[in-house]
Amino acid sequence: MHSTPSSSRSASPDMVDTMQIFINTVSGSSMPHIPSSPSQQSQEQEQELTPSAAIPITVPSDLSIQNLTTLLSVRTSLPESDLRLVHAGKHLSPSSTLADYHIARDSTLHLALPLRGGMPPKKIRCTYKDCKEGAQRIIGDCGFCNGHYCGKHRLLEDHKCDGLEDCKKESHDRNAAQLNAERTQVIKGI
Repeated sequence: MHSTPSSSRSASPDMVDTMQIFINTVSGSSMPHIPSSPSQQSQEQEQELTPSAAIPITVPSDLSIQNLTTLLSVRTSLPESDLRLVHAGKHLSPSSTLADYHIARDSTLHLALPLRGGMPPKKIRCTYKDCKEGAQRIIGDCGFCNGHYCGKHRLLEDHKCDGLEDCKKESHDRNAAQLNAERTQVIKGI
């Protein structure tokens, strides 16, 4: 077996210009976190004081922000679309590189996570022309036109559904099949 003098992992720093940067996680919350016990409060204070909150990572200086976000996504188990990198108060564009922002060795980037909480979900309104009422859950959903309707417009005839004719034909066919299945058979020869 022959061995190569240098592999891609053990390349000298002259061949591959790498640098170590630190990623500091910044997460926001719309609700303040209140610890449930004094011991939990002391543990949280210790976590905040330890420098382990910053993630050290060694990367090439010409690495794109998109690739760095992908690496961080794998490392933090968070979706790539939720991660935003900030350096010197600027959000970093995925199409640019670390060198474009003059990010040097031992720089600290901030990883901004999305806020939890926020606005409550918007109430679904009736989709009939000028109706402003709230749509009824489950029974207000029309399976033929995919609309959401209030109690006044939930019937197919009331909201003039496009699938009304199809619905009537389907109902007629279903009733005809039921009647044919229940038809009494005449037995001859009795």
